[in-house]
Amino acid sequence: MNFSALTRGVCVALPLIMTVSAPCRVLAAGRDAAASLAGTWTLVAADVLHRDGSRGHDYGPSPRGMLFIDADGRYSLQIFDSERRPFATGDKLKATEAEYRAAVLGVSSHFGKVDVDTAKGTLAFHISKSSFPNWEGTDQVRLYELKANELSYRVPPRANGDTPVSIWRRVD
Repeated sequence: MNFSALTRGVCVALPLIMTVSAPCRVLAAGRDAAASLAGTWTLVAADVLHRDGSRGHDYGPSPRGMLFIDADGRYSLQIFDSERRPFATGDKLKATEAEYRAAVLGVSSHFGKVDVDTAKGTLAFHISKSSFPNWEGTDQVRLYELKANELSYRVPPRANGDTPVSIWRRVD
């Protein structure tokens, strides 16, 4: 092959390679941003902002929770209501309907992969498994802010207009 033919081949192939690699660069940038969140986080607040501007607690006044994110963007998140009560019988197979309801509504837990879009200011949780089965296999996108060792994000507003907000502090 002569030099001219080689140059034409490169000139034709290069734009194609650049087009194919652009999504890879975007994906890599999202993973790099997710890696910046790598570590162990403890829950500071799991609040809800009401339409009238007031603030409430979704998981009691002192919720407990942990968020673990590794350098590859794998995560595990747990939030527990601070006011969860033990089942009266001590047997989880013999609880009352009210006890089951409180147990389910008193926890939010899921794991999977997380990507970060710094340009949009969003986190995308790609949920593998969740305590809320309807989220399994979905992408849950959150507006987020990272200030020093504090991560906060807002869940999209609920049907009633309430907006859940979670605040986490890095512990490592």
